[in-house]
Amino acid sequence: MSNNHRFQDQNKTASDFYQEVWLVCPICQKKAIAKTFREKKVARLQCLSCSYNKEVSMESEIAGHKVLNVSSANFFFGAELWLQHPFKDDVFLAYNGEELDYLEAYISAGLREHKDRTHFTLLEKLPRFYHEAKNREALRKIIKKLRDKV
Repeated sequence: MSNNHRFQDQNKTASDFYQEVWLVCPICQKKAIAKTFREKKVARLQCLSCSYNKEVSMESEIAGHKVLNVSSANFFFGAELWLQHPFKDDVFLAYNGEELDYLEAYISAGLREHKDRTHFTLLEKLPRFYHEAKNREALRKIIKKLRDKV
């Protein structure tokens, strides 16, 4: 993508990417996928290589009442994110390919348009280094590395 690319913020939040998260398999260290199924109140992790499977409840008990935990799918398994890479004193990360695409479009854009922001959007919550033009090329290289890993 060129710096002439225009990005229009879709006001996505981090939770828009929670339902399917790409993880490092705790058994073979290859790509696994964790998904949440709110209607069934379970989260499931499945490895694409070794077929490791694990399913856990998304319910917790607070003061004697069952509540549904709506965290990101990786929360339930404590596994490392598949799409992450060190960047200076921080870490660039994405939950899945859809979020990686969204971040790439934002980072690569020469013109970034924001409308009707709410102070809760994903882009507003990102660390500063994602936004700085001086990091654009280095972050695009990281995104390419992560794509090649997929």
